[in-house]
Amino acid sequence: MAIVHGCGYDNPSFSHFTSMAYMHTAAPNSGEEYGWLGRLADQMVPSSYKNFIINIDKTQSLAVKSKNHVPIVFDNPERYQREGFYAQKNILDTTTNNNKIEINSSKKFLNDIANSANESSNLISDAWSKYERKVDYGIAPTDLDKIAALIESDLPTKLYYTAFRDNAFDTHVHQNNLHTRLLTYASDAIRGFMSDLERIGRSNDVVLLVMTEFGRRVPENTSLGTDHGSAGPMFVIGSSVKGGHYGEIPDLVNGLDEGDNLKYTTDFRSVYATLIDRWLEVDSKNILRKNFQTFDIFDRTV
Repeated sequence: MAIVHGCGYDNPSFSHFTSMAYMHTAAPNSGEEYGWLGRLADQMVPSSYKNFIINIDKTQSLAVKSKNHVPIVFDNPERYQREGFYAQKNILDTTTNNNKIEINSSKKFLNDIANSANESSNLISDAWSKYERKVDYGIAPTDLDKIAALIESDLPTKLYYTAFRDNAFDTHVHQNNLHTRLLTYASDAIRGFMSDLERIGRSNDVVLLVMTEFGRRVPENTSLGTDHGSAGPMFVIGSSVKGGHYGEIPDLVNGLDEGDNLKYTTDFRSVYATLIDRWLEVDSKNILRKNFQTFDIFDRTV
C-alpha cells in the first residue's frame, strides 16, 4: 500500500459540498461540469463504448459525470432496473427497441439510453446472482463486494466508483471511538476486496484509490471531535503498488496555518495524475488541465 501524505487544496474554510466538488471535478474554482473520472473515460475510449463507468451508490456522483459516457448507477444489484413515475410508464415501455418509426436525434438518444439501461440491468443482475462471497469483508463491505462480483463477471467496465454511505465519517462530536469503529469497517472491507481479487485472479489488474473530500484539523474541538481541515492522506492499494510513504509528511506542530489546518504538501491532483499517467497510461494533462507531479509507485513486473 502506498500512502501519499499531505494531500489537499488551498482553502479549508469553504463548505463540505464545495470541497466535494473540488475533489470530484479536480478543477477547483472553475465551474467544471464534468467529473475527473468522467473526463478520464472520455479520454480513454469513444462514446460508443458501453458500460465503461459504474457508480455504486444511491445517487450518481459528480466524479463520474461524463460528456460522452452514461455511467451505470445502482444501489442494490437485486433491484437494479429502469425506474420512472407511473405517468411515464407507457413512454418507458415503448421507448426501447422502437425501430419501426422514423426517429430524430433526440429520440435516438433516448432509445439508446433506455436500451443501455435494460442491458446493463441484466448484466448486473446476472453477475450478482452468480457471485458467491468466499472471503470476509467485515461488518460493512462498503459495496466493494459488488465491485468484485462485477470484475469476476468480466464486465467491460474499467472505472468503478463507490463511497462510504451517508457521510459516515463526517463526525465532530465524541470522535475517538466512532472513528475507530469506522476505520475498522473500512480497513476490513478493503482487505476483503483485495483478498477477493486475488481469489479470482485479478489482483494484478486492479488498483484501489481511497480518498476523502475533507481532511481534519489537528486540535480537538470543544465537543471532543475535530473539524474539517485542508489536508490528509490518500491511499493507493494493489499488488502492483510499491508500498511506502510518498510526498512530504506535514508538520503536526509547526506546520499549521492560523486556522489550525495542516499545510498541505502534495496537491491531490498529483495522486490522480499518478494513477492516470503511470497506471492507466493516459495523458493526465488533457484531463487535469495541466501537468502535476507524479510518483513512481507502480511495479509493472508483478
